Amino acid sequence: MSDQPIAAAAPATEPRRFLFLNASSRTNGNSEQLARLAAEASLPAGAEQRWLRLDELPLAPFEDLRHTGGAGYRDPVGHERTLLDATLAATDLVFVAPLYWYSVPASAKLYLDHWSAWQRVQGADFRARMAGGTIWGVTALATDRSNADPLIGTLRLCADYLGMRWGGVLLGSGTRPGDVLGDESALLAAKSFFAG
Repeated sequence: MSDQPIAAAAPATEPRRFLFLNASSRTNGNSEQLARLAAEASLPAGAEQRWLRLDELPLAPFEDLRHTGGAGYRDPVGHERTLLDATLAATDLVFVAPLYWYSVPASAKLYLDHWSAWQRVQGADFRARMAGGTIWGVTALATDRSNADPLIGTLRLCADYLGMRWGGVLLGSGTRPGDVLGDESALLAAKSFFAG
């Protein structure tokens, strides 16, 4: 029997949990196809993934109650509760969001607007629990790639505000469904996108 102390086992690291937030108004559109290819090819070993279509979880219009003097924000219910819980459970948020008028689609913007309320929901600890996570973007666009700068800026600034890491954006070209599958540079980038 050795008289050397037994080294404590290194704590097992929890698997990363990727939440894919599909904000496209089209089922199986170019952004979703590109995101699924990237997930299949480059998610870290053992990573969990969950896919939600924001159009299938519609949120009520956001109402800013910060300065109304009332009771403030209620505890979320329904789709809002589903999205809040899924968001807090994720280590990585992936916005699968085609470029609509130079920014994120309306469903993604409304989801982000609700973050203002979730920061004030008692017991959610939203800001503290989001810190240290990562935000990613996967987007298809039919125009010059520089036109995605406002969308990228929106996501990157949201990450900065909550103390999250910015994972980057995977851009692909496509208008009609399936067009992105002909964008060889996007398909190549997808193979290692989440690995970096």
